[in-house]
Amino acid sequence: MMMTEELTTESVPEATDTASKPKVIAVMPAYNAAATLEKTISDIPDGSVDEIILVDDCSSDDTVEVAEKLGLTVIRHEQNTGYGGNQKTCYTRALELGADIVVMIHPDYQYDSRVIPVAAELIRLGNCDVILGSRIRTRAEALDGGMPTWKYIANRCLTITENVALGQNLGDFHSGFRAYRREVLETIAWENNSDDFVFDTQFLAQTVQAGFRLADIPVPVRYFAEASSINFRRSTRYGLLTLWVMFQFWLNRLKLYKARIFQPKP
Repeated sequence: MMMTEELTTESVPEATDTASKPKVIAVMPAYNAAATLEKTISDIPDGSVDEIILVDDCSSDDTVEVAEKLGLTVIRHEQNTGYGGNQKTCYTRALELGADIVVMIHPDYQYDSRVIPVAAELIRLGNCDVILGSRIRTRAEALDGGMPTWKYIANRCLTITENVALGQNLGDFHSGFRAYRREVLETIAWENNSDDFVFDTQFLAQTVQAGFRLADIPVPVRYFAEASSINFRRSTRYGLLTLWVMFQFWLNRLKLYKARIFQPKP
């Protein structure tokens, strides 16, 4: 894997108390995000992150060039690894750079990056270990924001199922905005997860199994032509794999089957 890196040139205020000012790194798994990347970056409040890492998964557009122009730390995959594989590179590099809090946000401008400091602060205060951005406060808001009706129904059905299976009360299990305490990434075996979209579901099931605390914050939903979205066929496959992960979770909890994703990290 060939890597091109540039540290951000914006100065970050030095913390006088490292215990109260954790190192926050934002990671962006990117694929053909050239049209939306700059808008996503421009909305991030100044000083709220110490570094931004973009991992490009063999985009066919100018994502890398735009990211380098914006002064991001850029890692370029020589081969397409998939959405989950992209996140694995994101988290590996963030941990290597000493992140205390890692914020993952899609660079497609579908999620409001202005809430990054809110998520980081909730984790810093110890209120929770994992934060998700919920796109669905009300049905009307989600649909008015452009979410396809079939996707809204699928999201609601899967999220209800996951809440029941995992004992949670989250508004949106399938968000592309997430923030994690470093200990989460050091504890669960996310390296064993799929390289496809079900990586996210596996990750959340792992955090619950490990006893971490999950919460969510509202983010406005934005659906438009340039926003990334998987098609109906891939969404159907993703939904079935999500149900399989819930089944594995309970088989593992009942000690009937030890799924690889729930094994302790070496």
